[in-house]
Amino acid sequence: MTHTPPHSYPGRLIVVEGIDGSGKSTQLDLLSDYLQSKGFGVLKSAWNSSPDISPIIRKAKKKQVLTPYAFSLLHAADFSFRYTYEILPAMEAGMIVLSDRYIYTAIARDCARGLPRPWLLSNFNFAIVPDLTFLFRVDPETSYQRITRTRSIKFYEAGLDMELSTDPRESYILFQSRVLAEYDNLRETHGFHVVDATLSLEKTQTRMRRLLSPIIRSLG
Repeated sequence: MTHTPPHSYPGRLIVVEGIDGSGKSTQLDLLSDYLQSKGFGVLKSAWNSSPDISPIIRKAKKKQVLTPYAFSLLHAADFSFRYTYEILPAMEAGMIVLSDRYIYTAIARDCARGLPRPWLLSNFNFAIVPDLTFLFRVDPETSYQRITRTRSIKFYEAGLDMELSTDPRESYILFQSRVLAEYDNLRETHGFHVVDATLSLEKTQTRMRRLLSPIIRSLG
């Protein structure tokens, strides 16, 4: 992958990745509370949350009119906005940025939709390399069960646009299996720290804090 070299910003960038239902968002919230209790300035940045692009994505998803390329480009625009106006300013200010998904989400999902990897990589060449990336790994069946306890599976989340199956559950498992395989490819080349998403909250948080310790010390 042709990222820019490791960054020279005074802040630090911590990323959590994984398929839906892996528990990464909960762990990131706990990590944020921990870091703030230690006196660090923290910015949490979430996928698909820019004020200008996110509403457009939501409307298009509701109408189910997004092609794989349109899906990819809109999410890239959303990321670019957050990267420019949220992530980089916080990094320049010396804050710790906790990103709930980063460019790896786009690459994994869009590759799973059949888009060419070189094209996707070229779209994100501007993005700095995170200081630490966690990959929360859970099998798609477990992920599906967790999600459907509180809500129904969404159209694009299930990959129903790929016509892998007309059954939402089967389509979800098939599509998210593809996404997980792409994450595993990225893990091998980017040195993600794999987190067993079936472990308890306490064990997972302890491991995350331990891996984060050198980064905290580097901020002095």
